[in-house]
Amino acid sequence: MDRRKFIQYSAAGVALAATANQAISAEHVTMNERFINKELNITSEIDVLVVGGGTAGTIAAIQAGRAGAETLLVERGSQLGGTATTGGVAFPGLFHAWGKQIISGIGWEMVRDTVLLDGGTLPDFSMEINNTTVRHWRHQVHVNQFIYALLAEEKCEEAGVEIAYYEFPESITKTAEGWQVDCLGFGTKRSVLCRQIIDCTGGAEVTGMLNLPRLRKEETQPGSMLFKLDNANNPGRANGPGPGLLDAIYVHGAISANSRTVTAANLTGRKAILEKVRKEKKRLMHMQPETAFRESYRIEGETIITVDDYTSGRVFDDAICYAFYPVDLHTKEGVKPEPLKKGIVPTIPLSALVPKGSSNILVAGRCVSSDRLANSGLRVQAPCMAMGQAAGAAATLAVRKKITPLEVPLNNIKELLVQNGAIVPNF
Repeated sequence: MDRRKFIQYSAAGVALAATANQAISAEHVTMNERFINKELNITSEIDVLVVGGGTAGTIAAIQAGRAGAETLLVERGSQLGGTATTGGVAFPGLFHAWGKQIISGIGWEMVRDTVLLDGGTLPDFSMEINNTTVRHWRHQVHVNQFIYALLAEEKCEEAGVEIAYYEFPESITKTAEGWQVDCLGFGTKRSVLCRQIIDCTGGAEVTGMLNLPRLRKEETQPGSMLFKLDNANNPGRANGPGPGLLDAIYVHGAISANSRTVTAANLTGRKAILEKVRKEKKRLMHMQPETAFRESYRIEGETIITVDDYTSGRVFDDAICYAFYPVDLHTKEGVKPEPLKKGIVPTIPLSALVPKGSSNILVAGRCVSSDRLANSGLRVQAPCMAMGQAAGAAATLAVRKKITPLEVPLNNIKELLVQNGAIVPNF
């Protein structure tokens, strides 16, 4: 063997040895035995079933669990957090308006704890947002999406919430006590007997399975496939080495209506990123695993929030939480946010979380009952978190009192929310 080949083989050997040493030095953890060798067919008898572990669903499940409800959280993906984690939109909306906090509770706890664990800083919320000097994005809190996903699981576990990944409802049947929801995952069939359902699927998919009315225009806002070229992603940071803000490709026509439309959105976005890599001849340093969706189906609820309700700051009689964000409709021409007028803080009524003509089911998140323009502001993560917590509280009290969510005295729901750190209108 000549000297050059000897050096090449020696270098390869050193590299393999280093890899082996890395593997040997890895830490070891063992799964809980209750997850091993499970039967194919499982029956779960619970109080509250939350379908969808995204922005609203995670908070709904934690609230229900903390309030004492036996809670199961079913998520067809591999982690919690939805838009903030899988989608990569790791700046979850606005928790403050006009110099004061208007959304708190479990969602804010999640965001705050993520920032603190990541060694980050919170923005100066004393700055008032206006149309000229301090725009709404200056109040965005940037979170580390990976820390957020880990803390979400920890807080679910602490609240006694069971998580079922890679599962989704296949059929739903009314029972004398509530619902039987048959879920399917690879290698798993689960029959869930529950008293209340909270639909946090983003597109009101459970509501659609029950043939309850939903709303959607022909045109929908584009989704975003987020990525980073050249610079490494610096999660949780808006500035500094390796900018924390990801780049985006708008995927027009993207809706999360079913597996086919989600597949098409992901393929379209990834193809565009590959073309960009080849064209710009830059290294791809980060890419989110899924398109972040802005718009899909909304429910037709007992109350529909209109854009006039939203922009006037209407305080509904059954207002259960606040929202704050510009009217923010994205189109092929771009987006021109319409800031809310000075002092305006919209509210969300409990009846907008109840599908029209239904009982024992709530929704939370961007599928809230609203017209398209109002939804463009309501869909962001902070109000979705507030809705999720409200739904979790209402569902738990409905189970406890053996009545429907709308029959629960509103002050009882507000009391439970305030006990868990939430801010509610007129209380």
